[in-house]
Amino acid sequence: MIGRLKGVLAGKQPPWLLVDVGGVGYELEAPMSTFYDLPEVGREVTLCTHYAVREDTVALYGFLRESERSLFRHVQKVSGIGAKTALAVLSGVSVDEFARLVQNGDIAALTRIPGIGKKTAERIVVELRDRVDGLSGGGLAQASGVALDPVGEASVALQSLGYKPAEVSRLVKDASAPGDSAEDIIRKALKAALR
Repeated sequence: MIGRLKGVLAGKQPPWLLVDVGGVGYELEAPMSTFYDLPEVGREVTLCTHYAVREDTVALYGFLRESERSLFRHVQKVSGIGAKTALAVLSGVSVDEFARLVQNGDIAALTRIPGIGKKTAERIVVELRDRVDGLSGGGLAQASGVALDPVGEASVALQSLGYKPAEVSRLVKDASAPGDSAEDIIRKALKAALR
């Protein structure tokens, strides 16, 4: 299996990358989230990879961050979702934002991602909610080295206190103001919930 590639970026034309590793050119498919942060052609690049073997094809996918590869793998575990849709998810939203949408059960926002219809969004929420619950607060978010924003942290904290995703969305929306820390949002949300 190929888990990582380090070499010279020889070409990039979405969704394809060409990485020269010691004279061997590896062709990879990558999400737009990776394309946005790639160096110029001719510069060195290190990519986390996912190697997929199917009956009729062999494919290699590349990601700049481990959190993206992890989400790519999780999304494909949902019945009816393949690599193409998983790449669309990563091209449409950040890892942290996706985790937040799934935790909050935000079907409407998920259907705005290309390739995701209402039924697929519902399956994503049902099948990934438990996995993302642990990942958004620590796994997916921290694997990328990026902390959740205050609204995301407050949402995770309120859900861990037992509030339902729909309640959390409403409470956080009403309680958050620009510049608030997660603690401020939680404090205001709890006061509003007790009224």
